[in-house]
Amino acid sequence: MREKFGEKVYKLALEGGFTCPNRDGTLGTKGCIFCLGGSGDFAEKPCENIFLQIEKAKARVAAKNPSGKYIAYFQSYTNTYGPVEKMRALFTEAISHPDVVALSIGTRPDCLPDEVLELLSELNKIKPVWVELGLQTVHEKTAEYIRRGYPLCVFDSAVKRLKKAGIYVIVHMIIGLPGETSEMIAKTAEYIGKSGADGIKLQLLHVLEGTDLAEDYASGKFKTLEPEEYISVLEECIRRIPPEMTVHRLTGDGSKKHLVAPLWSADKKRVLNAINAAFRKDNLEQGSAL
Repeated sequence: MREKFGEKVYKLALEGGFTCPNRDGTLGTKGCIFCLGGSGDFAEKPCENIFLQIEKAKARVAAKNPSGKYIAYFQSYTNTYGPVEKMRALFTEAISHPDVVALSIGTRPDCLPDEVLELLSELNKIKPVWVELGLQTVHEKTAEYIRRGYPLCVFDSAVKRLKKAGIYVIVHMIIGLPGETSEMIAKTAEYIGKSGADGIKLQLLHVLEGTDLAEDYASGKFKTLEPEEYISVLEECIRRIPPEMTVHRLTGDGSKKHLVAPLWSADKKRVLNAINAAFRKDNLEQGSAL
């Protein structure tokens, strides 16, 4: 952000009032197996206009961001699923805010019709537009279990079409999905690295109460990762992606109010410190070996 905008920039998580084909009956009604509230735990609540949401979100992080520059992040649910004119109104209002330097839109690869790509391309000429795609895994058996709702080829096509339209692409993946080995997880990162995407978000699997995943966890169908396991797999994932790919997230923290497991993830600062310490140690050891 400092290289691109000259200063520190913070994301403001916003709620656009969209739904999801995995919830409205088009593909399903329960959503992905891990999803509680459209993955927007930290987004501002919907209100009469996006400007007001932005101001409320700014107030929450103002002390951490003296520069006052922000990315408007439409995080909750599927933000390219619905009437294009609704998207046009919301996204245009967001990027017209003087403190917003870029627009980031969370969505599904199967919800990017041509008219939406045309809109995003138009907006990208005003301020930078990012699209964040929820892939989670490249393994079809896991994708079926988590109820992702689309095959891998749809993701491949979405990345190519977005890049052709000049849009910056970030891909989300989850580390620790039930049934996946360390090698399987690393394969997902490797695939994303070769997909043509610009950035990656590496996310620890959280089990949140009220989800079907929580029921499977309670019945003993799987275990969540321990910190050392997560850091080891995380490091291998990073080794599999090209050096020019931006890592937008090394972990994540679910809503503490709803968190079932892993409880150690609730202390995000401690987790990040542990990651940094492990990476420094590995670099020192490799340097000594050389």
